[in-house]
Amino acid sequence: MELAFDNEKYLKIQKEKIEERIGMFDNKLYLEFGGKIFDDYNASRVLPGFNPDAKIRLLQEFKENLEIIFCINANNIQKNKIRADYGIGYDVELLRLIENISKLDISINSVVITMYTGQEEVEKLKQTLESKNVKVYLHTPTKGYPDDVETIVSEEGYGKNPYIETTKKLVVVTAPGPNSGKLGTCLSQLYHEHKRGVKAGYAKFETFPVWDLPLMHPVNVSYEAATADLGDINMIDSFHLEEYNIKAVNYNRDISAFPILKNILNKIIGNDVYKSPTDMGVNTISKCIINDEVAKKAASMEIIRRYYASLCDYKRGMGNEETVETIKKLMSNVGITISDREIVKYALEKSEKENVNVVAIMLENGKVITGKESELLSASSALLINTIKEISRIPDDVYLLSPSVLESIFKLKQKTSYKRNYSLNLPEVLIALSICSKTNPVIEKTFEAIDKLGGLEAHSSYIISQAEQKVLKSLGINLTCEPKLLGYEE
Repeated sequence: MELAFDNEKYLKIQKEKIEERIGMFDNKLYLEFGGKIFDDYNASRVLPGFNPDAKIRLLQEFKENLEIIFCINANNIQKNKIRADYGIGYDVELLRLIENISKLDISINSVVITMYTGQEEVEKLKQTLESKNVKVYLHTPTKGYPDDVETIVSEEGYGKNPYIETTKKLVVVTAPGPNSGKLGTCLSQLYHEHKRGVKAGYAKFETFPVWDLPLMHPVNVSYEAATADLGDINMIDSFHLEEYNIKAVNYNRDISAFPILKNILNKIIGNDVYKSPTDMGVNTISKCIINDEVAKKAASMEIIRRYYASLCDYKRGMGNEETVETIKKLMSNVGITISDREIVKYALEKSEKENVNVVAIMLENGKVITGKESELLSASSALLINTIKEISRIPDDVYLLSPSVLESIFKLKQKTSYKRNYSLNLPEVLIALSICSKTNPVIEKTFEAIDKLGGLEAHSSYIISQAEQKVLKSLGINLTCEPKLLGYEE
């Protein structure tokens, strides 16, 4: 795989940039930290070479001088808001983050539950967190927000929030998902710090959009595609252009909110620290792109993948037509179509020719492997077996799973399942492979092949079940599906 990004350089200069920003203030910085701390596979797909755990590695560089505040919106707790990428609630994701970060010996200060108005479900989460010795603070909606700056920056506004005592020079304020109140928490803390004579500062860390790449660069457009359902639109930062005569890319919500944020910061700090929303950021991504053409191609492929995902969400009643049309326009703006995703044609041609559901995958050497649905195996299961046999150079006539084993599982499913489809899905086949590996040394050899599937492109002629999609995603396979429902659940 060709690399587009120098991850080690990124860690070095991103750390320097944050340290520089800390030095601008009274050696105390509240850093609003967006995106995923762990497993940022979106960034690694868009910028080949970007380590999915680059952000947590960056935070580890500051371990001695860092503490983390998590924010979660009380309304998201009450509504059991689900993260689409993981299929788990924001509350569960919060607990997962806390557990994983604690293992790395990084200091967790507390959790702030924002927009609290007495929501019933909040108390359960609060008790769970406190049982794990995590401090919990409740922030109610800020009086006067967003227009009445005099009230916001007063004892009636931020002053009503409890002060969170911090001891480190870098305080990262992050969340398990968007709209969790990170900015409000940062500003509330600045107000309380300045009341106490501490001239703390604020900055923002976001991976995308990249401020010093062109507006229509595929890397920036891929961010717009990824957030199309939220209505995010990349724009030229008019404040930055007017102040410095330099074009910088930001997105609509930050640009529209900047005048208010500028006034609030001015009221707290006493001067205009930032002249534009771009000024607030500490993003150094562009400095670490080592092959722009590879980055453009990878980002273009991600836009197409987002388009297919939006089509499938719409088909399943989980998305809307507006999101589909938005991403379609973005593809047109970049000059790409679904035909640029080469693997698609192989899956569709095979499916049409044999009149059966098919999943196809392209290996690093360009060879295409397919799997088709049968009475015994789902298309994804057949694909996995065919692919690992190809990579492991195991002859076609050698069985990884004996027909007798498959038949036994198949008959058990018939007896115990009420579903119309009894073919073995991907999780079941992986379990069967694991069990059979104890007596079949050939299967052990294939486990090495499974580790080589990460980053490969695959396409399905139908919408694969959630259980199978989860497995393929965990293997690092970049899957897209045709917006076609099977009519049954696996």
